[in-house]
Amino acid sequence: MQQPTSTEAAENIVIVGAGIAGLATALGLHRQGIRSVVLESSPTLRAAGFAFTTWTNAWRALDALGVGDTIRAHHLRGQRLVVKSASSGETATKLNLMAQGRSGMHEIYCVKRNFLLETLEEELPRGTIRYSSKIVSIEEDGNIKLVHLADGSIIRTKVLIGCDGVNSIVAKWLGLKKPSFSGRSATRGLAEFPNGHGFIALFRAKFILFFTWTPSADEKEVEENTSKMREYVLKKLKHAKVPDEVIQVIEVSEMSDVVSSPLRYRSPVSLLYGKITKENVCVAGDAFHPMTPDLGQGGCSALEDSIVLARCLGEAIRGEDKGGKKGEYERIKDGLKKYAENRRWRGIQLIVTAYIIGFIQQSDNAFIGFLREKILSGIMAKTLMKMGDYDCGKL
Repeated sequence: MQQPTSTEAAENIVIVGAGIAGLATALGLHRQGIRSVVLESSPTLRAAGFAFTTWTNAWRALDALGVGDTIRAHHLRGQRLVVKSASSGETATKLNLMAQGRSGMHEIYCVKRNFLLETLEEELPRGTIRYSSKIVSIEEDGNIKLVHLADGSIIRTKVLIGCDGVNSIVAKWLGLKKPSFSGRSATRGLAEFPNGHGFIALFRAKFILFFTWTPSADEKEVEENTSKMREYVLKKLKHAKVPDEVIQVIEVSEMSDVVSSPLRYRSPVSLLYGKITKENVCVAGDAFHPMTPDLGQGGCSALEDSIVLARCLGEAIRGEDKGGKKGEYERIKDGLKKYAENRRWRGIQLIVTAYIIGFIQQSDNAFIGFLREKILSGIMAKTLMKMGDYDCGKL
């Protein structure tokens, strides 16, 4: 094995990406006294996306990290889920979001993404995150992985964790296929009402709008033009029987606060037969199981990954194997395999369920539309609660 040169640095654990999965994994390791380095390609903390729904499973993970109460204190808890029919305007189903679950009361909030990331960052030791550190390639040197950065520097590491999103370089190195386009797009926006509104705002005077759609060949340019996008959304909602309060939220949103992007997911077959981990390398979050947003589980499942990964890796590094005779490299390999075994089927379950719900919600088929409004709306709403009623355990 070669010794580090003047252009190389050595780290025990390198995490690629300072998103939810990356920072939560780093904090999970830190809580166990294990140091890691997070490489982030952007010059500052990424805050892409306005907010995300945190279901009960996310709060189990955040509590395990020791930041749950801090985040709760700055957000409002959801009380009810009301599903409206787009064709009749009538209420299709109502759901109590504070009902009893398998592991306690359900907790559902809408959490600002930047607040969550900043909270996680503040809990990490200074210097954990290295900004403007873009990875360009990965090489092997015996049991060590060489991480090549765009500035020409190299980091030698004993463990490499890819939390670098849907276009993950680490996932590509593992041989996982690129995520597939679902045929749908999502538009997100932010509206502010300084003097209040008839609805209860998720962030007091602010509202998040979220709209999924299937673009036709003639509507491709809409996705790249925020002005046309807002008009497109308003046209669709006015055609449907949507409450005026919802229309008003979209009408006052700033064009700069409206973004649209294609929805991608990783094929369940790719997860079933592909490599989530190889030797001392693995992936987590969107680099592992990108999914459509129909369950609201993208960020939540990333937090689950982080707890399980930090726990398995912590046990391996501390030498908690049954025989106590394996070397560190073999223990790390076994720890990452244990993580993959724990998370593979959960990832497949979430991807498949989200895709099916999205298909039913978006379908123009008359028969499916009839079933959706008469029967399936209640089942789908309960499925959201069921998928979130999950405990990833402690560190």
